[in-house]
Amino acid sequence: MTHIQPISHQCPSLFSNSSLLEAQNLQGGYSEAWIIHNLSLALQPGEWLSLVGANGSGKSTLLRLLSCILPPQQGRVILDGKIIHQQSPQWVAQRLAMLPQQQTIPTGLTVHQLVSLGRSPHQPWWQWELSPNDQQHVDWAIAQTQLQAMRDRPVEQLSGGERQRAFLALALAQEPHVLLLDEPTTFLDLHYQLELLDLLKRLNQEQNLTLITVLHDINLAIRYSDRLALLKQGHLLAVGTPEEVVTSAQMIEGFGVEVSILHTPVGLQILPLSAVTRQQQRVRDGP
Repeated sequence: MTHIQPISHQCPSLFSNSSLLEAQNLQGGYSEAWIIHNLSLALQPGEWLSLVGANGSGKSTLLRLLSCILPPQQGRVILDGKIIHQQSPQWVAQRLAMLPQQQTIPTGLTVHQLVSLGRSPHQPWWQWELSPNDQQHVDWAIAQTQLQAMRDRPVEQLSGGERQRAFLALALAQEPHVLLLDEPTTFLDLHYQLELLDLLKRLNQEQNLTLITVLHDINLAIRYSDRLALLKQGHLLAVGTPEEVVTSAQMIEGFGVEVSILHTPVGLQILPLSAVTRQQQRVRDGP
């Protein structure tokens, strides 16, 4: 098992010294079943990394390991130069926020009250009311997600897209260095998917917010992300720019699907080939 250094020591990096978040030889999962196997990767400040892969490839489990929800069975996660699982939950929550795929809708809480919960990691345990500094961060998060007109509306009355923005505002109020999102576009129609991803891109560029997302639609991952990490059965097949990861061979290896890779005016896109299309292409190309 990987040797764990004392909390007071800075951890040696496997990557650049400027790495904000690192997974080092990470293995973990649930009970005795390891889902992630000997995985290492690193994120730089201000980077957007998307985890892609077929269902069951370990994307959500990796996100849980990186966010400290699951403890690693071997290896370690480094955040801001420290082993994350040796830090207090408050320390982690001041630096990292997680937006899960499904949230519990709080009954009776307004948008403002929900977003205010994001200040909890920065407050002493005896403090119940928001300080002026806390209120400033809450107002900023609500403004960034364009929810000013809904701040006093109960969360359960919001549409799906508005509700997702409210939980995003809650995460932003934490002042995280890294924001992790597990399939944030799930249950949203195309309009709200693009609206949410455009908002994340703006925060990424203007606020230098580091993002790790699990995205089901690989074309959206290609469009918005700086880098992709392709997983298969808990192993890291490839990590790099979309152009480096999205190759015909790696799409077959990762998804079991032949694709046509298109270079369009809006960037790289992939089109899965049906069995009929593949046969027609083979006939056209000849033996």
